[in-house]
Amino acid sequence: MSFLELRGLTKRYDSVVAVHEFHLDVERGEFVSLLGPSGCGKTTMLQMVAGFVAPTAGSIRLDGRDITQMKPSRRGLGIVFQSYALFPHMTVADNVGFGLQMRGVSRADRRQRVEETLALVHLQQFAQRYPRELSGGQRQRVALARALVIKPPVLLLDEPLGALDAKLRHDMQIELRALQHHIGVTTIMVTHDQEEAMTLSDRVVLMNQGRIEQIGRPYEMYEQPNGRFASTFLGKANLFQGQREGAAAPVRVGSVALPAGDGATGEVDYVVRPEKLRFVAAADALVHGTVEARAFLGNYWLFQVATDLGNVQVTLPNTGLPDVNEGDAVGLAWSPQHARVLAHGSGGSAS
Repeated sequence: MSFLELRGLTKRYDSVVAVHEFHLDVERGEFVSLLGPSGCGKTTMLQMVAGFVAPTAGSIRLDGRDITQMKPSRRGLGIVFQSYALFPHMTVADNVGFGLQMRGVSRADRRQRVEETLALVHLQQFAQRYPRELSGGQRQRVALARALVIKPPVLLLDEPLGALDAKLRHDMQIELRALQHHIGVTTIMVTHDQEEAMTLSDRVVLMNQGRIEQIGRPYEMYEQPNGRFASTFLGKANLFQGQREGAAAPVRVGSVALPAGDGATGEVDYVVRPEKLRFVAAADALVHGTVEARAFLGNYWLFQVATDLGNVQVTLPNTGLPDVNEGDAVGLAWSPQHARVLAHGSGGSAS
């Protein structure tokens, strides 16, 4: 039996189905991200687990107890919102200790647990400051401490880093993951940020239009997307529509025959990630083209190449200035095992 069991959770608003038959088992101490575009149902899912939204159908079991109809205050879950929702008239210590006070924890025990939790998030020296005196990252840590101080069985994070700038968000991703590992609290996070989900999670639940598209470990989902939506939502992908006559046959995209390993037959989508492509001599190329654009993105270079397949994206790690320039005629190649051949249109659409 899993620590948290979500069975057939569904939420309808009149004729609109926000979440459709959501099934998920979460193990104790696991970090799971609900990932997807705006409107996919991920926040509604989190709110059903928290108890803020009543499911139309389905059940929620936590450590063997059915909590589906239980009030939010009785579930004992820790929740961090994007807005932080701190009390502006309270000090950091009072904000963090508020949940303990509502639970009737004695003043002495409350003080000790607040001090311990602030130390976990490296804010003990800010205990007597007010939220307005803190940076965005510090306010985020206060909100996290307030959720953790009650020692919740499950921590729920709703876009917790969304209000931070890019550098601080990246730093906080690393810090949050280290903290979650240290405490071992079961965590469910909602995010639309693919990098955030891949960085933090033990598993990712990819959602689209109220349904689960794919569940898996970040590396597995990235390398083995199960359809068009997963291929294009998780990172960059070159996707070509073609035909395949048999399991051992190449995929024909127009006049070009592309090598492939195992996969679907008939009308198919051929998917290969930009970093799997390489520039090669004309004689070794699977496809030829002309570099239309080259962009420097810090840790890698991005090329757009016009080919008979259409526009193809290629990325190279930044090991120096590349010798491929805009306007160059180039050859492209990749290993067949790096291509995914999927039934055309499987896994929904990225639009």
